[in-house]
Amino acid sequence: MYDEDEVTITPGMQAYIDKNAAYLDKRAKYIREVVKGWKFDTIAVHGLYSVEDAIEDYQGAIIEPVFMSASQAYRDSDEMECALAYLIPTWCYSRIANPSTYYYEWALALLEGYGFDGETSCCSTSSGMAAISTATQPFLVHQQEHVHEPRNFVATAQCYGGTFQLFTVRYMQERGIECRWVENPQNIEEWACKIDKNTRFLYGELPSNPAQGFFDIQAVADLAHSHNLPLICDTTVATPALLRPICHGADIVVQSATKTLTSSGFGVCGALIARHNLTTNIDNDDLKKDFPLYVKYLPNRDTGPNLHPMQAIMTLNDMRTLRSKVDLLSRNTMKVAEALQNHPQIESVAYLGLPDHPLHELASRYMWLVDAEHDEQYGKPVNRYGHLMSFCVKGGAEATRTFFDALQRIWRATDLGRIKSVATIPAISTHQQQGEEGRKLAHIPPNMVRLCVGGEHADDTLADLDQALAQAGTATSARVPSAPA
Repeated sequence: MYDEDEVTITPGMQAYIDKNAAYLDKRAKYIREVVKGWKFDTIAVHGLYSVEDAIEDYQGAIIEPVFMSASQAYRDSDEMECALAYLIPTWCYSRIANPSTYYYEWALALLEGYGFDGETSCCSTSSGMAAISTATQPFLVHQQEHVHEPRNFVATAQCYGGTFQLFTVRYMQERGIECRWVENPQNIEEWACKIDKNTRFLYGELPSNPAQGFFDIQAVADLAHSHNLPLICDTTVATPALLRPICHGADIVVQSATKTLTSSGFGVCGALIARHNLTTNIDNDDLKKDFPLYVKYLPNRDTGPNLHPMQAIMTLNDMRTLRSKVDLLSRNTMKVAEALQNHPQIESVAYLGLPDHPLHELASRYMWLVDAEHDEQYGKPVNRYGHLMSFCVKGGAEATRTFFDALQRIWRATDLGRIKSVATIPAISTHQQQGEEGRKLAHIPPNMVRLCVGGEHADDTLADLDQALAQAGTATSARVPSAPA
């Protein structure tokens, strides 16, 4: 990542390079021989922070320290030159890297790469949207020999409203980069027919927010690779506790760690995780070899979507119990979804865990509670489908608002993935800006409610839903004119 013609390596610099090469070799050996042998929960608890790190560098602190420092001092000019040429690892400036974000990044890289034979790495970002921008923009550059060539990418229409806006407004309208929407991502031919020589990547969200879209990851990854393109997946709702797309052929995963990975709601946070030596038609060896490191050291150095070190450690602490937390939220959501299916005031329920959902069989091939077969509670593989569901209220948009306003314990907010249950009406909130046509494309009717079930007892969540639905039903009945005598 440096220009060899501009850097003359002195003996002093070489000493730093050799010392840090030994450190990187030692770290790689520790990951390969120790950490890769751990179960998922152990990786979530410890990540790459070891007893040796704590004792040698951090006064024996059991929990990773928060480094509230913008920059690093150097021993001499040789070390500084090596660092700024990226010849050695460095915390030169927290816009680029920081020890706190380092440990957060390694924990996520290891969790998303759990069960994957190759290497993974991670770049932290200030939000989930920053992660999506960071993951996609490097593939949308002009190739130098074709400065004015058209560029496009292919993406699932069922996606988060912010993603829709980024792709539609910022990329298409402002930059002239075409997004080709896939309305039925289960149809591999629909993906295929939208790819041409100017396509740069394929992008999909699964399970999608809020409509529960899903697709065959392996099939879409194979299609992408057959055209020398990467597949980027947003699995914010599932997290690596339920779904790890890199294990199924995907190249890059983006996470809004604000959501399910944390659940506390204490702050905003994001990340992208990628396998090394990813597939792309972009002629850039550094980008291909280690994409997260490339974007951290170069594009993100210049655009600055960095993560605050305090938020990195707060998110890391939330992630330590990820598997058991996602299991609890998934089980609660299943109970709520099953009950709402039979409610007289409910028009339809969308949850991948329900056997009659049209994508249930497909989702069941991919969504498994990690390490359930090693758990004393289960002792066998177990499907889990996450905390997000949606349902449509009978009586249309007005009845839906009546129901929504009557909720007492379930929070009305645009957030998701909380330990507390949260509901919203996507048509007037998260997906409002994409307009009626955009919502039709994403299958979001005005009477849809997105519910993210939390850690409360499911019976109490159902009681609140029931009383609110009763009020919606009463209001609907009052609006129906009486039959003539």
